[in-house]
Amino acid sequence: MTDPFGTELSPDALGAAIREAVEYVDAEGWGQPAALFALVPTAMLAQSQPELADSLDDGSELTVIAQEQLPVAADSGLGELEHVLATTSWPAAVAGCALVQEIIVLPPEAEDDLDDAFEPLLADDPDAADRAAISLAKEHPDGRVARLAAGALRDGRNLCLLQLQPPPGDDPDAPIELLQHPELAPGLVQALATTLENDPDEF
Repeated sequence: MTDPFGTELSPDALGAAIREAVEYVDAEGWGQPAALFALVPTAMLAQSQPELADSLDDGSELTVIAQEQLPVAADSGLGELEHVLATTSWPAAVAGCALVQEIIVLPPEAEDDLDDAFEPLLADDPDAADRAAISLAKEHPDGRVARLAAGALRDGRNLCLLQLQPPPGDDPDAPIELLQHPELAPGLVQALATTLENDPDEF
């Protein structure tokens, strides 16, 4: 497919960029705050900024550029991130964006229990309910730390992947395994896509 800048992007371009973003965060270890990345066509970047040509990876269709740390707490929920992204925009040269954030993954039965416990609070204070649910999830014996990695392109493509934290004793140099499911964080994926539609002049 062709992005709005005339650059031919393969079907694997977004997935490769998200993996690179995950590897960037993974290099710093677990316990990192949410990280936002701009995805810029490498060919366009090399043409517009030739002084960067030697530092660009010719094998990557999209160059992943880390942004400043988001103004959210390290343990913020997806809802708080979506609020911040609502006022985020990008210059035209950015073909897409990606976000990597640590979350707690629970088995389905545990998630149902949390939903039932906090449903009465959602109407009055969704953010408080979200924070309380995160706190309880961290204390749940079946909870598991994971990284949620989502990305979106201006051409409409999006992708969300999950990296589970390896158990203690696993080989730290083992390849990163990313899991995919069509229902992973649809709200976050939509929030990222919306940042690409926001007018930079309005913020």
